[in-house]
Amino acid sequence: MGEIVHTTRSHIVRESGPTRKAVIEGFDGVIHYGVHGGIKKFYKVEPKEEYPATLDHMVSAIAA
Repeated sequence: MGEIVHTTRSHIVRESGPTRKAVIEGFDGVIHYGVHGGIKKFYKVEPKEEYPATLDHMVSAIAA
């Protein structure tokens, strides 16, 4: 088994409905996750404010 080079530590809290906020250790600020566009239609929810979904972040990270 290889050497562990990094362990991500984050704290995620649900604010309301599909909206969550995350704090990643070592970085300032908060990241909001939620729904928008076709995702909110799929889940049949209308958030107070639209945010990128976790899927958006995953795809962006993998594509980088």
